[in-house]
Amino acid sequence: MLSDKVEQHHRSLQAQLDEMVELLDKQALEREISLRQTGARQDLVEALVSRQQLAEVQRRLDRLHPADVAYVLERLPPERRRQIWTLVRPERRGAILIELADAVRDNLIALTAPGDLVLAAEHLDSDQIADLVPSLPADTVLAIMSTLDSRDRSQVREVLAFPEGTVGALMEFDMVTVREDVALDVVLRYLRRLGELPEVVDQLFVVDRIGEFKGILRLKDLLTHDPEHLVGEVMIREPLVFSTDDPARDAVAAFERYDLVSAPVVNLHERLTGVLRVDAVMDFMSEAAENERLRQVGLREDEDLFAPMWRSTRNRWPWLAINLLTAFVASRVIGVFEGTIERLVALATLMPIVASLGGNTGNQTIALVVRGLALDQINRANVLHVVGKEVGISIVNGLLWGAVVGLVTVFLYGKPGIGLVMALAVVLNLLIASVAGVFIPIVLHARGRDPVLGASVMLTFITDAMGFLIFLGLAAVLLT
Repeated sequence: MLSDKVEQHHRSLQAQLDEMVELLDKQALEREISLRQTGARQDLVEALVSRQQLAEVQRRLDRLHPADVAYVLERLPPERRRQIWTLVRPERRGAILIELADAVRDNLIALTAPGDLVLAAEHLDSDQIADLVPSLPADTVLAIMSTLDSRDRSQVREVLAFPEGTVGALMEFDMVTVREDVALDVVLRYLRRLGELPEVVDQLFVVDRIGEFKGILRLKDLLTHDPEHLVGEVMIREPLVFSTDDPARDAVAAFERYDLVSAPVVNLHERLTGVLRVDAVMDFMSEAAENERLRQVGLREDEDLFAPMWRSTRNRWPWLAINLLTAFVASRVIGVFEGTIERLVALATLMPIVASLGGNTGNQTIALVVRGLALDQINRANVLHVVGKEVGISIVNGLLWGAVVGLVTVFLYGKPGIGLVMALAVVLNLLIASVAGVFIPIVLHARGRDPVLGASVMLTFITDAMGFLIFLGLAAVLLT
């Protein structure tokens, strides 16, 4: 049901995007026609029509959530993106920039005047400003910081002090704190007096007079207990707490395991510093997953689909060069067995099957191992168990699907020998692929490298080269 609603929302957004692009196309066409005609009256009419169309696009943008405007902008080529961005009201631009992919955000920041960027930042919380700062020019950052009060300035600097990928870099400061020696009815009156709460609240944080964290007061406990009870009587004194320097991936695992909505974040002195909320965790997970998919094939995570062709072309050179080198190696493996292939032409059509099955097995193993590394599930004590399990799976799959491939080969070519070679080659290549799928990310991780970066490229080289070598080598030994 939820997936249907999400799909329906995406279709609605796409329809609105198409309508806005159509309005801009009409405006551009009418402007081109007006340039070919003369007459003050004609120019006035064309100007009014053009202004009405742009105003309609702006009205549609005003009705969209910032995340939906970001969705629209990311799906437009540069010229249309620039037109839409000029129609976004300055006070909404900050919230939209936060939602954009890095490459699109950088592009739009470059198109925006420094004064407009300062105005956009005025409508953001301090933690959101900290998220935006790395993308902004230095002089613009200084101008924004000068507009903040001392408290917000301190919070921005605090978030920026934490490395990317830590809980401190994801935490927010918008939270409600109470003391443990006050009654629940006092807390209720305090909340009513505040008038506004953070968007995601399931608990209040209990601190002492110097800000040291003492526990949490869940909203359901606040609402269901006798109002005369003290906070200290109903609060949870030992909840799950994160430190500012904890890895963000640990927080992701905890939120998944315990179905958390929010969690307190403390500093080295056990003082409450901020709150980590599920929306920040989900954003981190989504960004990490997207970056992982790109890095697996050697692409940069900051590449824009509509970036200039020359820039995107250069970004892809390094891994294309590596891929070309590995392809030459694989081709030389085939070249060694040219004589065997000439005698048995069927081998040329069957080779890709062995390599393809190996690549599929290796990629499945890499995905599992990378996830295990991210969640700290793989260590020296259990790595041999992981290898043994993957080897066992590859042997079972190799025997099963090798038999299937061998029988199909015999049916197609009527040669049991080629079928046997195919079956053995599949078993051996799946075995090699599974071992490579385990050790490629583990070795990269042990050397301090990203275990995802280029893993698929390296795996393809291994499964192709070894697949061809095993298949043609067996054919040379058993069939000639």
